[in-house]
Amino acid sequence: MSSSSSVLRLSCSGFRLCLSSMSRSSCILPYTSSSMHLPRVSPCRLSSSGGIKVRSYLQYVKRKIIPPPAPPYSHVCQVGDPVLRSHAAAVDPAAITGPEIQRVIGRLVKVMRKLECVGLSAPQIGVPLRILVLEYPEEMLQESSPAAQELRGLSAQPLRVFINPKLRVLDGRTVLFQEACESISGFSATVPRFLSVEVSGLNEKGEAVTWQASGWPARIIQHEMDHLDGVLYIDRMDSKTFINVCWQEHNE
Repeated sequence: MSSSSSVLRLSCSGFRLCLSSMSRSSCILPYTSSSMHLPRVSPCRLSSSGGIKVRSYLQYVKRKIIPPPAPPYSHVCQVGDPVLRSHAAAVDPAAITGPEIQRVIGRLVKVMRKLECVGLSAPQIGVPLRILVLEYPEEMLQESSPAAQELRGLSAQPLRVFINPKLRVLDGRTVLFQEACESISGFSATVPRFLSVEVSGLNEKGEAVTWQASGWPARIIQHEMDHLDGVLYIDRMDSKTFINVCWQEHNE
C-alpha cells in the first residue's frame, strides 16, 4: 500500500483562496416570518459546562440511520477542524493516476467550481495530502473593472493542478490586499503576499510542471500552498483589518 493511499484511507476513517473573489461573496441571512413563531432548532446545543457544543438527540438519531460523510467531502472544512492545521503528506507519484487520487482531484475541482472560488487544497475537503487546484475563468475576470484588474494584477488562468508542489520566491517584495477563505467562511482580512513566485510539481497525469505567477495568481498559489502546511491566512493577516464581510447586514 502506498503512503499516500494510507493517508487517504486515514482521512476517510475520520481524520478530519480558497481565495474567494470579494465581488462574489454572498451573505445569506436565516429566513424569518413574523406570522410564524416556531422555535429554531439547532443540530448542536451548548452543554452546561464550558460552553461545549454537543449533539442534539435528533442529530444522534440521524447519524444512527445515515452515516456521516467521509472525505473527500463535497463541502469545505471550517477552521477548528484538525485537518486544516496538519502538515499534508506527499503523494506517491505512482498513485497519481490511480482511482483514489483522481477522485480527490475531481472532487477538488467540482467543489471549487460549485463555490465559484479560485483555488482549493486537499486538506480543505478533509484529505491531508499535498494536492491543490486553481482556476480563474475569463468570465470571472470580466466582473472586475479594468482599473481593478490592473491594480490587483488579475488575469484569467486555466485550470491548474499541482501535486507535491514546491514554491520559490521570484520577487521578494510584498503587496497587501484583502483575502478571504472558504474555510473561514464569512470573513476577510488584509494579507501580505510576494509579488512573484514559481511553483513546480506534478500535474494530474503525474507529469512534471513548472509555473511562474505574478500578481493575483501568485497570491492564489501562495494561499493554497499555505493550506498544505497547516497555515491559514489569519496567521499572516493584519489583525486590525479582519472583518465579517456581512457586517452591514447585521445592522439592518
